[in-house]
Amino acid sequence: MTSTTTSPLSGTEPLKSVATRTGGSTRRRIRKDLLRSRVAAWSAVLVIGAFGMAPVYWLLVTALSPTDQAFQFPPKLIPTEITFHNFSALAENDQLLKYLVNSMIVATITAVLSVVVATYMGYSFSKFRYRGRRSLMHLVLASQMFPQALLLVTLYTVFSSFGLLNTYTALVLSFTTFTMPLCVWMLKGIFDTIPDALLEAASIDGASRWRTLHSIVAPLAAPGMIAAGLFAFVRGWNDFIFALTLADKEKQTLPPGLVSTYIGEFQTAWPELMAASLVVSIPVVVAFMFLQRYLVGGMTAGSVKS
Repeated sequence: MTSTTTSPLSGTEPLKSVATRTGGSTRRRIRKDLLRSRVAAWSAVLVIGAFGMAPVYWLLVTALSPTDQAFQFPPKLIPTEITFHNFSALAENDQLLKYLVNSMIVATITAVLSVVVATYMGYSFSKFRYRGRRSLMHLVLASQMFPQALLLVTLYTVFSSFGLLNTYTALVLSFTTFTMPLCVWMLKGIFDTIPDALLEAASIDGASRWRTLHSIVAPLAAPGMIAAGLFAFVRGWNDFIFALTLADKEKQTLPPGLVSTYIGEFQTAWPELMAASLVVSIPVVVAFMFLQRYLVGGMTAGSVKS
């Protein structure tokens, strides 16, 4: 004898049919919720992206506009006339090329020096236990909280005493003072994720501590080291106040160089300044494009400890 299962609601409809209809409506509701979430997420991305790219777009529009249109009111979002004169004028300015070379030299050496020092300090803080380690770690972190004006006065006095003003050395050392603390903590977090058993195995195989750091730990921490180097490079590339105070025109970098070139007492050459700003930002953009996978990996590698 066969028995028919009926719905408790209708009393005649099979339960399987009710479950199928209920499951279908649940899936449709889930799909609608997912669609709404995606639309909301993409809308948020587009709004934030438009907000972030608006200054870049206005930079490009002003750089491509003739001088009379750049000061037109109300301003036009789409220029009616385009000129490349502001870009061609950059190549004819030898002083700007000198500022560019100075920025490349100073920012590159700052990045390398910050990564080298931060690697040894971060490795020491992460893998060794000695008296005063935690106090030294907190001191390094606290140095990041000092006002830059206070650091600037102190560094100016010290560099003046040693005759280092108006040199690349003064700029590199001053940039390193505010890039190194974050690099140290970034790399310490990455070294914490490397198992101590790996270091013990290397020690059993006869590797010295230097060999372990250089041949085993450093390759594993390479993404973090590249991220730290990129961070230090950008900080050194964008610094204005230290480069303006500690160096003369022969050793100044691009940020103060652009200001002294295009901003005068009574007039500012905005189209030329925007064109120069657009060009000098290209090296940083290209560096981010090629190293972004290392940057993301390096920034998140120390966030979770296994």
